[in-house]
Amino acid sequence: MTIATHRFLNKTLFTLSLGILTFASNMAQAQPNTPMLPASDNDKLGLQLGVNVRVDSTGYDMDGSDISVLPSLFYDNGKYFARGNQLGTYLVNDGTNEVLAFVQPGGSTFNPDDAKGELAKLDKRKWSGLVGASYMRTTPIGGFRAQLSTDFTGESKGTVGRLSYLAKLTPGKWTIYPSAGLEWVDSNYNEYYYGISQKEANKTSLAAYKPDSSVSPYVSVNGTFSINKDWNLFLGQSVNLLSNEQRDSLMVDSRVEYSTTLGLLYQF
Repeated sequence: MTIATHRFLNKTLFTLSLGILTFASNMAQAQPNTPMLPASDNDKLGLQLGVNVRVDSTGYDMDGSDISVLPSLFYDNGKYFARGNQLGTYLVNDGTNEVLAFVQPGGSTFNPDDAKGELAKLDKRKWSGLVGASYMRTTPIGGFRAQLSTDFTGESKGTVGRLSYLAKLTPGKWTIYPSAGLEWVDSNYNEYYYGISQKEANKTSLAAYKPDSSVSPYVSVNGTFSINKDWNLFLGQSVNLLSNEQRDSLMVDSRVEYSTTLGLLYQF
């Protein structure tokens, strides 16, 4: 297989995956923070369809937030799932231990047309396609998850790791999933999304910047409210704090990234 053919197949696979994942994105942002539900809940999920409104704000120095209205699909049959912005399969799912293989979009998009000043002369940054695996241990006090994924499209060529704690609360008609953790990204990831190449520096007044790997914290709270036996209201809020390696980039003007989601789901 030639290099050109290999790249074409990777791009095609990512395009197909991204189309499915966009349709399945009712519970997460491009850089996913939505907690996975405990394995014991998987057989209760079934199929939910609906629509959501999402507001995303990245740390990039750009005007305003990105507002989108998307269809929502949430499916889990105990073997395959489409939830959050992940599409995948269970390798182990015994109610206590959960091992997943998945594909999902990752990173952030940077469009120079929406940027200010010299940043408008920089190159675009696109979503990466991540393929990976995760392990979660469900305990009486919550779930503990380790996840590792890497870019298969060649956009960032980066690797992302996460350690997370997840809990479940059920006050009244609410089911709430708080989550918190740490995200590690390698230097390839940071260089693509936050670095400024020498070529970009030569055509702007910006200094070249080559960040190293980094670790940053995040928190998220996602919840569903049972309106009746068929309809559920979904609310989600996630917040990321950029690392110093990311914050020091001239592309960035805020350490805080967030995503807010409001959706309506029909349970089949």
